[in-house]
Amino acid sequence: MSRRILLVDDEPHILASLQRLMRNGLRDAGGERYQVEGFTDAMTALARARECAFALVVSDQRMPAMTGVEFLKELRQVQPDCGRIILSGYADLSALMAAINEAAIDRFISKPWTDFELLSAVRQVLHIRELMRENQRLADQVRAQRGQLSAQEAELRRLERLEPGITHVRWGSDGSFILEDPGEAVQ
Repeated sequence: MSRRILLVDDEPHILASLQRLMRNGLRDAGGERYQVEGFTDAMTALARARECAFALVVSDQRMPAMTGVEFLKELRQVQPDCGRIILSGYADLSALMAAINEAAIDRFISKPWTDFELLSAVRQVLHIRELMRENQRLADQVRAQRGQLSAQEAELRRLERLEPGITHVRWGSDGSFILEDPGEAVQ
């Protein structure tokens, strides 16, 4: 399982506070700290999510380029197994409903948060994701033993969980494969 956490908030001081809290307050089951990456721009964060797997993302709801719901909805397409938490300083019921229905968030935390509340929610989401991934792995193992899943399909699923998008090939009109989308900005 990935030991990376992605943070997105357009306010640098809030982002710095979140980074400090996650770096100092979280450890995995082996006692290791999580790698925490923070971005003030949702599009840059999405580009990074296309490069490597994250266990969890915590996003602000109100951002200039796209809302947290829009960001998490797109992130869900790239990394469906990534845990998703949204932060908001506004009691916007329609945004909360959209976050639940469209982005399939795991938690909605109000700003200002308490460190205990946020860390507890993060730990719970990470634990649930870990259990879900283990259940999927065991189910794949049973399907493979029963002949319902080939070894190749099981390996493709395992690789996709480790590095989202790694098993997808983009083909050009001339039959060649495309390594990089020309519209994507290299960060």
